[in-house]
Amino acid sequence: SARSGVFAGMKHASAPVLAVMAAAVVMAGCGSSSDSSGSGAGAGGGGYGGGSAPATTKAKPAATTTAAGTLALTAGEQGGLSFSPKALGAKAGTVTLKLANPGANGMPHAIAIEGQGVTKVGAIAQPGGSSTVTAKLAPGTYTFYCPVGSHRANGMEGKLTVS
Repeated sequence: SARSGVFAGMKHASAPVLAVMAAAVVMAGCGSSSDSSGSGAGAGGGGYGGGSAPATTKAKPAATTTAAGTLALTAGEQGGLSFSPKALGAKAGTVTLKLANPGANGMPHAIAIEGQGVTKVGAIAQPGGSSTVTAKLAPGTYTFYCPVGSHRANGMEGKLTVS
């Protein structure tokens, strides 16, 4: 009888309310399942996987130099030659820039770093390929650019701030 009193005013709304509650339970279950799969895959993918994520958050930068020091960017051609993103940040040390040149692009591109006495140039990547450049960088401001033809002069450059 207490139950009928609680639900008495919900005669018309009980089915939709139950449906929403059921959906919430299902979604929560999916989220939990997905979360545990994601963390399980990370931890199961290698004992380092779970341990290196906190290291990336500044606990042990030396242990994850490659993973923590790799920055991804994409070459763009629509509306002019450009990079996305146009500004990057990194910690001092070994920094790698990896440029993706989408298959839909019509020309080759590459990635290069310049500044603070450093000049490093990556290999040219045809559409669908990638170009990588790695340099040991001290704190300061650097320019990353495309060294192919007149791409840099036409706006294909960005700023890399190293702290």
